[in-house]
Amino acid sequence: MSTTRPANGRGRFAPYALGTCLLGLAATMVVFSGYAALLTEPVLGFVTTAFLALGLSVPLLRFGHATKEPGRREALLAVLLIWSIVPAVGAVPFVVTGGMSPLNALFESMSAFTTTGATALADFGAFTTSLFMWRAAAQWIGGIGIIVIFVSLFPHLAIAGRQLFFTEAPGPTEERLTPKLRHTAITLLTVYGGLTAACTLAYWAAGMSLTQAVSHSFSTLSAGGFSSEATSFLAFESRAVEWVGIVFMFLAGVNFALQYRAYTRRPRALLADAEFRAYLLTVLAASVAVAYFLWNGGGIGEAVRTAIFQVVSVITTTGYASADFALWGPPAQIVLVALMFVGGSAGSAAGGVKVVRWLIVLRQSSGEVRRALHPRAVLPVRLGSQVVPDAVVRSVAAFITLYVLLFALSTAVLAMLGTDLVTSFTAAIACLGNIGPGLAEVGPMESFAELPALGRAVLTFDMYAGRLEVVTVFAVLTRDWWRVPPRR
Repeated sequence: MSTTRPANGRGRFAPYALGTCLLGLAATMVVFSGYAALLTEPVLGFVTTAFLALGLSVPLLRFGHATKEPGRREALLAVLLIWSIVPAVGAVPFVVTGGMSPLNALFESMSAFTTTGATALADFGAFTTSLFMWRAAAQWIGGIGIIVIFVSLFPHLAIAGRQLFFTEAPGPTEERLTPKLRHTAITLLTVYGGLTAACTLAYWAAGMSLTQAVSHSFSTLSAGGFSSEATSFLAFESRAVEWVGIVFMFLAGVNFALQYRAYTRRPRALLADAEFRAYLLTVLAASVAVAYFLWNGGGIGEAVRTAIFQVVSVITTTGYASADFALWGPPAQIVLVALMFVGGSAGSAAGGVKVVRWLIVLRQSSGEVRRALHPRAVLPVRLGSQVVPDAVVRSVAAFITLYVLLFALSTAVLAMLGTDLVTSFTAAIACLGNIGPGLAEVGPMESFAELPALGRAVLTFDMYAGRLEVVTVFAVLTRDWWRVPPRR
């Protein structure tokens, strides 16, 4: 049998992309091994992961091939494999050094790479400083997308990576900053990295230690929400730290492409964008409502700050907590739960449905109501001055249908396993929306470790599906996916 690779490289791109990412993970583990050694902390977990990732990457790279333009199936396969295998390998330090069970470690790692922030860690004293830093760094990597990062570093994937970038990138449109993906990815990383550096300095100036500032900036700009403190931001008891968090969480939920234009050429680009205006108004309206429900007739300042922090934290799917909102009254909790179904902006680090999708749904619904009165009227869906193509409207409808279906099934499974309905409901949306904490047994001061094992497995899948925009994962369940296309 000939071992010559086919000229078009069919079937070789996904192994090559996965091998490249695992090679990058191995290099990252070498860095963290050095960091742990510098802190005189255990290095075995990082060293083991480095060898495992390297051992897996070598045969994948030898077998794989960087085709110029992989087919859609290959691009999707690469995305699915990277977001499942890299978190699985990245979970090894949590087992070896952190002493977690394999299931809890996978839950923790998937939560990190998908920037969910839900934790199965019950004893924060079991983690070392370097392990907390790795958990936050994994969120930072996941925030911009593993695929985008590595595509931008390897020029020979620049053309092939176009589908990968837009498969992972959230939102219904394929808006580009520049003609070439590699340039686009570098531009986005520049904005992302610049905001991370600014956030680190701001946290440090506000009173955090340098280590805390770095790790929290990683999980803030990634909209991840992992904290090295068991009580999240409540542990710092600092208004300045909370306001820094509010500002940078809000920015993490804004389209990075839009921010690039605002920072470089068009300062008014933000307010000119329909999605940003809706995002801002939602934050303001929800903050006013929550502040009103929290205000007990005393000082309004604390109620306003707490309300803004939690509203921004939830809508951006960051999941930090400056208060235990699981203890709040039902009216304030209802507002937060509603925001869990909203999400941040398309093209941001935030998860969830995304604001732009809800805009499209609302405007399409409004058009249908008007069409009932004027059956012959031509009422296209518009965002700003742009007409939304029918294909995009259909894809949004399909996304929300599958999203709600998966959420309902997950809630039902958790409830049938014996979990109370509030915990089941909020745990499902918190993981599917990549938010992190929910209410009741999975509140911001609690851990997911007490949920049944099958429930944690279901929620791990929810995090995975939510990060990959659901439709990508459901594509594997179709008959067309398994039908081998004819060779050309």
